[in-house]
Amino acid sequence: MFSGIVEEMGVVKAFEKGLPGGTLNLMASTTLQDLHVGESISVSGVCLTVVAIGAQDFSVDVSNETLGVTTLGALHVGTAVNLERAMKLNERIGGHLVSGHVDGVGIVRERQQDGHATLLTIETPHTLMPYCVKKGSVTVDGISLTVNHVSDNTFSIAVIPHTAKVTTLGIRHPGDSVNIETDLIGKYVERLLQASGHIPPKSPTVIDQDYLQKRGLI
Repeated sequence: MFSGIVEEMGVVKAFEKGLPGGTLNLMASTTLQDLHVGESISVSGVCLTVVAIGAQDFSVDVSNETLGVTTLGALHVGTAVNLERAMKLNERIGGHLVSGHVDGVGIVRERQQDGHATLLTIETPHTLMPYCVKKGSVTVDGISLTVNHVSDNTFSIAVIPHTAKVTTLGIRHPGDSVNIETDLIGKYVERLLQASGHIPPKSPTVIDQDYLQKRGLI
């Protein structure tokens, strides 16, 4: 579990891809402190397991499923990523509860200045829009943010100068893809309402050739 408060930006040092998935090697400093093999770490909002640690870097394994449903598949050497170690329960939660399980990929459609803040408008998959609530929480590339505005297929966020400086949102521009995780509590509420019969259940996912191709499984 994470809080969505990014600790630092790391840099992709190497990315080896193969049939079973890939191994991502990342250069870092702050997040290496007290980091152990087997622990979870958030990489641009994706919860991954540390498999090796060096003096200035660490490695994580990435499955084909993760490569297919997040932005990690497009990473290359030199790309910046947001890093956050797993949350400790005896510390303040500066953001909100973040699982690191990405719900979908959004696309930045607009970037504009509003005083000191940068306003980003993100086009989001239709299935995720019901969980995007004005003044509610959303996670973009692992960053806990507040939703400012919601339309049929987009939501907007305001990025303060500090967040723009210490995360990848400072270098995101129209056309860039970002990982989206909606509010965990909202998803639990929906599931409880479905189980009690107050709202109809979602249609089951169809595993067809198109589904497999989009996730890089064939």
